[in-house]
Amino acid sequence: MQYWLMKSEPDEVSIDDALAAPGKIVPWVGVRNYQARNFMRDAMRVGDGVLFYHSSCAEPGIAGLAEVASTAYPDPTQFDSGSKYYDPKSTPDNPRWMLVDVRATHKTRLLSLPELRSLPDLAEMQILKRGNRLSITPVSAFEWRCIIQHIQ
Repeated sequence: MQYWLMKSEPDEVSIDDALAAPGKIVPWVGVRNYQARNFMRDAMRVGDGVLFYHSSCAEPGIAGLAEVASTAYPDPTQFDSGSKYYDPKSTPDNPRWMLVDVRATHKTRLLSLPELRSLPDLAEMQILKRGNRLSITPVSAFEWRCIIQHIQ
């Protein structure tokens, strides 16, 4: 089993939105970074753990837990000319962008970015590294356990 931190802007999809979705499942649309896409396409497996992170908001941080609910498949927004995620160079025969479905398991207390930074055991966590802007990052089993202890 692997673990991931997946960022979502709460005005796009919040942990509350995910929990209210049918089956508590949301497609992780709109990823337009090759490394994040490759994580979904090549490394994520159904059942992997997900830290649901609210970003670009008043108080960013881990807001809930989820799990990967599907294998990767083409992100349909890349083909929709009306979508802000449209990619005219992508075709159904040769899709450029992939997504996975994510199943929310529960909302947690918010583990804020400053609180994450204050935990010495998380000093090497990818999201805390200077210049990190990836929307999806791997999380070690040690980091996962540390975070779980702090959100319960």
